[in-house]
Amino acid sequence: MSAPPFRTVQSKSVYENKWMKVREDRIIRPNGKEGLFGIVEKNDYTVIAAIENNEMYLVNQYRYPVDNSYWELPQGASFDKNLLPVQVAAQELREETGLIAKTYTHIGKFFPAYGYSTTAFDFFIAQNLTFIGQQLEEEEEGLTSKSFPISKIEEMIINNEIKDSSTVACFGIMKLKKII
Repeated sequence: MSAPPFRTVQSKSVYENKWMKVREDRIIRPNGKEGLFGIVEKNDYTVIAAIENNEMYLVNQYRYPVDNSYWELPQGASFDKNLLPVQVAAQELREETGLIAKTYTHIGKFFPAYGYSTTAFDFFIAQNLTFIGQQLEEEEEGLTSKSFPISKIEEMIINNEIKDSSTVACFGIMKLKKII
């Protein structure tokens, strides 16, 4: 990797809570002109495609910022910085779907919005599933989980019923890699 094209001259936190931090960075561009970046810092998260018998599990959860509920792949983060991404994936899969998996395959690490955020997500395929019961967190109240035929999920994406970019990207990666 080459030297960064921008030089940071000041970085300050402008907002922070338990889940996120927003900072402003004043920078100098390669041409010498000043600039400003607003950056959202959130913990990295995992996205999990739990697949069995040509079906995949989705969750439906109310998302306050967009004031609606949509189907998406199970996903989430942990405040425990000592957990490995695969451990976070197993925890989130169990919480949201009630499933545990014998095997996890790491597909890749992706940035959903690197134009303004440091957040990345690790994508896992979970297989050899056993249902043992959901353990929803307080913020997940009302979350439901259901398995769908993969062809139905593809149809839901094409019809713009699934709007979560992480879910759409992961589905596309699985199609390109011929996992589904």
